[in-house]
Amino acid sequence: MTRRSLCAILPILFMSIPAFGLDWFVDLETGFAFPGYNDVQVPNDSTGTRFSLTGVLDVETEFVYRARFGLTTGRHWFSLLAAPLRLEGSGELRSELRFADEVFAEGDLVDGLYRFDSYRLSWRYLLLDGSRFSLAAGVTAKIRDAEIRLESGGVSAATTNTGFVPLIGFDARWKPSTCFTLQLEGDALAGPQGRAEDVFLGVMIHPGGSTDLRAGYRMVEGGADVESVYNFTLVSYLMAGITQRF
Repeated sequence: MTRRSLCAILPILFMSIPAFGLDWFVDLETGFAFPGYNDVQVPNDSTGTRFSLTGVLDVETEFVYRARFGLTTGRHWFSLLAAPLRLEGSGELRSELRFADEVFAEGDLVDGLYRFDSYRLSWRYLLLDGSRFSLAAGVTAKIRDAEIRLESGGVSAATTNTGFVPLIGFDARWKPSTCFTLQLEGDALAGPQGRAEDVFLGVMIHPGGSTDLRAGYRMVEGGADVESVYNFTLVSYLMAGITQRF
């Protein structure tokens, strides 16, 4: 197939989407991330110091965003999500700290980074679709790209991890009126070596047409307890978002 033929066919396919029952949407969310506990030990044995990253360092509140692109067809819902997170802080150590095979001495001025970028492919199925209440559930394939880094003078130490995490997704909505909806939505799963939860609770506003607005609280919590690393983190968000359907 030539490039010219492809360019001619793509607009026809795009205009035919409604005929196949496909509804596309773009979802953007932004707000502020407030760091909670962040307990770290690398490596997870006697050679590493277990410490609180947010206790040792003054970790700042950060402006964050996330973007989702997806489609619905019948009772099925598919989406791709990108949710980057970067928290930074600095502080003076009150005691010696051993991290990732490096030693930071008492009194050292340390800069720290906690990065946790999340990319997810999700599918959900609409189980209940009433006039007041709806419930969808499904599965999410999550790729995490994480890093914890400490630097002081000429000493730098870091641990990185990129891996796959399966999650259970859900979306419960209660619509007391045509103007707004209460929503509890997220992905979560726990296992022997760790857990992960990303849950939103908020209000959706329906101004009319194909646009929805929302605002609420989001919690991201979890971590892992394995041989190479111990890390459990809580981050709270105040978020606002918009969903545009096509």
